[in-house]
Amino acid sequence: MSDAFLLSTLPALVPASMTATPTSATPPVNAPDPAKIAMGWLHTARFLTTAPQLEFLPALTVPEIAFVGRSNAGKSTCINTLTQQHRLAFASKTPGRTQSINLFTLGKQNITDAILADLPGYGYAAVPKADKLRWQRVMANYLMTRDNLRGVVLLCDPRHGLTELDEILLEVIRPRVEQGLKFLVLLTKSDKLNKTGGAKALSIARLQAGGGEVKLFSALKKKGVDDVAVLLRQWTLA
Repeated sequence: MSDAFLLSTLPALVPASMTATPTSATPPVNAPDPAKIAMGWLHTARFLTTAPQLEFLPALTVPEIAFVGRSNAGKSTCINTLTQQHRLAFASKTPGRTQSINLFTLGKQNITDAILADLPGYGYAAVPKADKLRWQRVMANYLMTRDNLRGVVLLCDPRHGLTELDEILLEVIRPRVEQGLKFLVLLTKSDKLNKTGGAKALSIARLQAGGGEVKLFSALKKKGVDDVAVLLRQWTLA
């Protein structure tokens, strides 16, 4: 039998599965969307307790993230936007109404795996001086001594930039930031800036933040919401 005959019959002897043109592999199942997971996690937020003084706060071991800022920086609105709950944090038209530390639990199936802390706003002129001083002492003690504090979100109106009080707060937490405390400057109400103004505000805040992250945020336009949600989730998992 000639070699030519053997070669001519070879394709018929080879199984079709070995001669078929390879097909592309089945595409992998899409990985979960980190933003969707983070937003779903934040939506579990529930009120836990309020404390006018540090000694009234419960001792906790789960990671805690504190929101701080001037009374008109949009702190409560930011928390409500991130948690997709309209009145979780009390958003008053009168700045300075929040006079205690309010804690909210995070976690599904009634298992708390993190805490959000809404701290009193500071710097509003209509608030009596004695109250201002008391709030400042409470916040300073909290930021310096809260054992389970994992991260701080400082909210700032980018049209005004970081104020003297904001910079004092940065100095208070700087030793803990150097030890690993996470820190974010959130430029709220960024919808009131054009693209050039937003970029300028980011650059200035990054110079002032001293190593912390800086992001633009708008509750109205939902700008930066997903990014912040993912970052907060990462903080608690670190």
